[in-house]
Amino acid sequence: MNDLVIFLCRCLTVALAVQICFMLVFLWHLSSSKKNVIPDEELPKTAVILCLRGADPFLSNCLQALLNQNYPQYDLKLVVDRIEDPAWTIANDTVQEHGATNVQISPLRIIRRNCSLKCSSLIQAVKELDDSYKAIALVDADTIVHANWLRELVTPLADPNVGATTGNRWYVPTGSHWGSIVRYLWNVSAVVQMYLYGIPWGGTLAVKTEVLHQTGLLDQWGKAFCEDTMMRHILGKHKIQIKFVPSLMMLNQEECNLSDLSSWMQRQLLFCRLYHPHWLAVAGNAILTILFPTVLSVLFVVALLSGEWYAAAISLSCYSSYVVALLLIVLFLEQAVQLVIRSDHQPTKQLTITAIFQMLIGIPLTQWVYGLVFLSSLWMSEVKWRGITYQFKNAWKIRLVEYRPYQSLDQPVPPNTSLN
Repeated sequence: MNDLVIFLCRCLTVALAVQICFMLVFLWHLSSSKKNVIPDEELPKTAVILCLRGADPFLSNCLQALLNQNYPQYDLKLVVDRIEDPAWTIANDTVQEHGATNVQISPLRIIRRNCSLKCSSLIQAVKELDDSYKAIALVDADTIVHANWLRELVTPLADPNVGATTGNRWYVPTGSHWGSIVRYLWNVSAVVQMYLYGIPWGGTLAVKTEVLHQTGLLDQWGKAFCEDTMMRHILGKHKIQIKFVPSLMMLNQEECNLSDLSSWMQRQLLFCRLYHPHWLAVAGNAILTILFPTVLSVLFVVALLSGEWYAAAISLSCYSSYVVALLLIVLFLEQAVQLVIRSDHQPTKQLTITAIFQMLIGIPLTQWVYGLVFLSSLWMSEVKWRGITYQFKNAWKIRLVEYRPYQSLDQPVPPNTSLN
C-alpha cells in the first residue's frame, strides 16, 4: 500500500501544479487587461435580448440595471414565455415605473419542438431585428449588470477579428447554505477553465449581427439546448474570435441548496459534453482533480483501519496539504476578482474567518458532489429545465417532450433563490 500511496501523492502534486498554472494564466489576464474607451458615435446600435420564463427573484433589479446603461443607442428586447407568465407583469411594471421608451416586450409566438424554449425565444428576437442593429447582447435574468456593462461588452467588437465577446459569473463566497458554498467553489474552477477553453457565457454575451448570419448560428440554435457553449466551435471554423472581457465578471448573490445545485451542474456539464470541442480536456481535468484525492482519502481510511500507520500518515498529510493549497488558490482568485468587481462599483462582501473555514470544509464536499454529478451527466438522455422536459439522442437531435405554462413549482430553487 505504501507504494500506491506514494504514487497517488505524486499524481496529486502534478494535479496541483497544473491548477496553479491555470490560475496564474487567468490572473495574468485579469491584471493585464485594460478597458478600451471609444467615442459614442463609434458604438454600434445594439439590441439587448432577455428571455424570460418564470419570475426570478432579482428580475426587477436586472431590468432596472439594463434600463440604465451608459450606452448611446440600444433597445431592450424581452421575450416572455407567455402573457400569463409572472415575468410579464414584473417586466411591464418595471418598464412603466422607469418610463423607458426603448423596450419591447413580446410573448414567445412559436414553440419549436427541436430546441430549448430559450433558443426559440432568441431566434424570434433576432429575426425581428432590422438592419440598423449591428450587434446583439444576451443577458440572463439573474445577472444584475453595472452601468458600463453594455459599453464594455460591445467595445471589443470594433476589432474586425473579434465576432463575439463574453464575461462570466462570480458567486459570493459567504452563502448560508452548503449548496451555495459548493456552487461557489465549483464555479471558481469553472471560470478559469471556461477562459482557457474559450467557453462563452450566455449571461453576458455579445455577437455581431453579421456574424450570426455568416456562421449560420441561428440555424444551430434552432436545433440545440443552449446558445453559448457551441459558439467556440462554430465561430472557430470561420476563424472568428470570441474575446473574454475581464471587467465583466458579474457578481451573483443568490443562494441555492445542494439538490437544485446538482441539477444545475448536470446541465452545465451536459452542454459542455454535447457542444464544446474541448470536452475531453474538461473531462480529463475533472478526473485528475476528483479521482486522485478521493482515492487517497479512501486509502487513508483503509490504512488507518488496517494499522498501516506510515501509509495513513503519508496519505493524510498529502491530502490535507492539497486541500489547503486549493483553498489558497481560491483565496488568490477571490481577491483578484474582487478588485475587478469593486472597480465597477458592484457590491462586495468581505471574507470572514467563518467563511474561509466553510470553504476549507467545502472543498472535499465539492469534489464529492462534482464527482457524482459528473458521472450522472455522462448517461443523461433527458433534461428537465424550468418545468419542461427535453429528450435527446445527440447534440442536434433534441425533442421538447411536452410544453406547459410556467408554474411556481417549476422554479428550480426556493423562493429566495434562483439558477438560470
